[in-house]
Amino acid sequence: MDLIHSLSSPPNPNPNPNPKIHGSSSPNPRHFLRFRPSRRQIVLYLKNLGIDTTADSPESLHWTLSIVDFLKSKGFDDRHFPRLASVCPRIFSSSSDVDRILAPALSFFSSDLSASPDQARDFIILCPDLLISSVDYRLRPTLDFLQELGIKNLGIPSNLNAHLLNTPVEKLMAKIRFFEGLGLSYEESAGMCARCPAIFGYGVESNLRPKVEYLVYMMRRPLEEVKDFPQYFAFSLKKRIAPRHLHLKERGIRIPLRKMLFYSDEKFYAKWK
Repeated sequence: MDLIHSLSSPPNPNPNPNPKIHGSSSPNPRHFLRFRPSRRQIVLYLKNLGIDTTADSPESLHWTLSIVDFLKSKGFDDRHFPRLASVCPRIFSSSSDVDRILAPALSFFSSDLSASPDQARDFIILCPDLLISSVDYRLRPTLDFLQELGIKNLGIPSNLNAHLLNTPVEKLMAKIRFFEGLGLSYEESAGMCARCPAIFGYGVESNLRPKVEYLVYMMRRPLEEVKDFPQYFAFSLKKRIAPRHLHLKERGIRIPLRKMLFYSDEKFYAKWK
């Protein structure tokens, strides 16, 4: 229900639903009763959606209302707005424009990814920043880059796909350059990232470099092993990689990384007691 109906539609004083009582031309009060809601009513309505507008001017409030109405017309409902407002409050600011920013971003999912309206909405819910990202300078160049790498199924809404699409090409390239700096070729580096796209979301200093150093200096394994098994970087160094390496080292056992990491704890520790 929109703001006007939620605030201004009183119950029908005549409970008899038979339209013949007043004649077929009698209008429904819901269709003709309209008044401009007060500032307090608008603020309360938006607050119930999780949108804080207490300091906004009347013009800004109506601007925000127009954005809410647009998003509702695209399949968003009341339960989605608190997440949108908390993760990306800029969506509802005066810097967002329906025609120049929001509508093109939503259209991108149908035109470039063949996503349904529900899928486009789900992408935005997963990563609200997508809604204010430039199609020409962010979304389309990133999509083209990811597709050139051979990454498939980018049109399926998932947390990984949503955040990949909102990542600048330069930031994606930084991960490939990191592996090139270790001595791998561009093709090898890009291939690793394509087989494990989650790598693009990992920090170089907080994730990739410490795991490479542990692999080479502590585990005494060649870099070739992560080239063949890039999923290595998806596992926790402290909770999975190091404990299992030490467990095997104490027993004089050496197995491929894939076997060392893929098994559940129960199966791993039962197999290599």
